Amino acid sequence: MNIKVLYFARIKESVNYSTEDLVLPTGVTTVTALKNHLAERGGTWATLFDGQQMVRAAINHELVENMAPISEGDEVAFFPPVTGG
Repeated sequence: MNIKVLYFARIKESVNYSTEDLVLPTGVTTVTALKNHLAERGGTWATLFDGQQMVRAAINHELVENMAPISEGDEVAFFPPVTGG
């Protein structure tokens, strides 16, 4: 399955990527599975995506929960939680 992944704010700064095209292995079909897949890269990736830090996700510009399914051609964006006033 081919998807596009976007990284924003401190995540973008930490991984030195703003976007990448990924071919996902079989079984990586949810946001949680994608985070685990990215964490397997180790180092900074593991720190960001191992579940210890809060990282929000959106699929095709819509905020989603971690168990949201990912489909062929989706755009998945990761960003830190934001607060406002």
